[in-house]
This record gives sequence, C-alpha cells and structure tokens, in this order.
Amino acid sequence: MMNTRLNFDSNLKQLKDMLIDMARKSEIAIKESINTLINQDIEKAKEIINNDTTIDELEHEINNKAIILIAKESPVARDLRKIIVALKISSEVERIADNAVNIAKSTLHIGQEKHIKEIVDIPKMMDLALEMLSDSLKAFLTEDVDLARKCAEKDDQVDEMYGRLIKELMEYIQKYPAQTNQITQLAFVCRYIERLGDHSTNIAEHVIYLVTGQRFDLNA
Repeated sequence: MMNTRLNFDSNLKQLKDMLIDMARKSEIAIKESINTLINQDIEKAKEIINNDTTIDELEHEINNKAIILIAKESPVARDLRKIIVALKISSEVERIADNAVNIAKSTLHIGQEKHIKEIVDIPKMMDLALEMLSDSLKAFLTEDVDLARKCAEKDDQVDEMYGRLIKELMEYIQKYPAQTNQITQLAFVCRYIERLGDHSTNIAEHVIYLVTGQRFDLNA
C-alpha cells in the first residue's frame, strides 16, 4: 500500500513539473512577443509563432500522463481532483501561449509602420498579468487558497488598465484614421493581455477547487 502511494505521489510530482515547465515556456513566449511588438522584430515574431508547437506537445504529454495515471491508480476524492486540476491548468496555460502567438501575429500585421506612440503602458499591463500568473501557479504548487484569492484583486487592476488603454486607442482612431490597422492591432494586443489575466484567475479558481472541493468564482 505504501509503495502504491509513493508511486502515485511520484507520478503526480512529474505531472506538476511538466506543467510548471509548460507555464515557464508560455511566460517567456508572452514576454518575447511583447518585445517583438516594441522592437518590431519580424523574424522573432515568426519564431514565436513556429515554436508554439513545443507548448502544444507538452500539453498533449500532460494529458496522456494524466489519463494513464487515472487508469492505473483509479484515484478518488482529493487525489482525483489533483489530476483534474492539473489538466484544467494545462489547458489555461496552453491558451496563454496562444495569446503570445496572437501578439506575435499582431506584430506581423503592423510590420515596420512607425508606431503612433511609444509602447509603454502595454508592457506595464503585461507585467501585472504575469504577476498574476506567477501567483496562481505558486498557489497551485503550495495549495495556498489565500494567495489564489488575491489574484482577483490584481485582475481588477488589469481590467482597469485594459479599459483605459482601449479608450485611448479608440480616440487615436479619430485623430489618425490612416493608422487604423495599427491601432486595431494594438487594441487586440491589449485584449490578449487582458485574457492572460483572466486565465490566471481561472487557474486560481482551480486551486480553490483543488483544496476545498468547491467551485468559486473570483470574478463575482
């Protein structure tokens, strides 16, 4: 019985390690995608898009390992929740990586067109959203419900920044109609980062479910 428990815990740790590796890669992709936007680095943007398959493959590996673990160990209650939550979080992380790809695509759409303004506020919103991601993943690893709940507070800040930036960009369309494409792409980028905050909040909600067994809406 003890060996079975140790084996399950070992496999669960491997699952968590794979998940954290996937999250780190997604975090790097987000940061690099914003840098490509700022620097208008077309080649790097293409590289980010092409590298997305690596994160997709990691998600598949996590899914397969989780399915095998469920089939072999037949976990119940909290043990089963640990696997289910790992699967749900991997899905959120994969979508975060997709947002990095989308930001890189916006960089390609803008191309070498001169920016209508220096890109300063978007990276600030990204930093806050990535703090949320870091906190939510730490909450997952430590099963810290209080830290998970704090994510919602930062999400409100991200939403506020998003609303302010979109309002500003819409005003730019009236001033610079010839740059409508660029302004629209920048608005898309803001939306992708706002979604990063939402995915981090979702991870935090999964953590609360893991620990308490109850669903909780942090956006309520």
